[in-house]
Amino acid sequence: MWIGWIEFDVLLGDVRSLKEKRAIIRPLVTELRQRFQVSAAEVDHLDLHRRGGVGVAVASADAAHLVELLDSIERFVAGRPELELLSAHRRMLTSED
Repeated sequence: MWIGWIEFDVLLGDVRSLKEKRAIIRPLVTELRQRFQVSAAEVDHLDLHRRGGVGVAVASADAAHLVELLDSIERFVAGRPELELLSAHRRMLTSED
C-alpha cells in the first residue's frame, strides 16, 4: 500500500475577513473530496485571512497511480482562479517503510 499527501500554500485574492476566506477554502476542500475521493482539510494559516493551507491525503495500491492522482490534484488547485498557488509539497510512503 502507498500513502501520499500534498500540502498547498495558497494566497487568496481580495479577501478582507476570515468569513470571506472560508467562502473560498471550504468549497475547494469539498470539491477535492468529491472529485478525487480523497481526504482533504484546511491545515495551515487558520488565523490569516489572505493565506490558506490545504492538505490532501491519499491511499493507493501502487505508486504510479498515486503520482498520477497527486499530479491531477495539484493541477486542479493551481487552476483555481480565486487563489494563487504559492507552493505545493508532497510526500509518499509505502507500508513497508
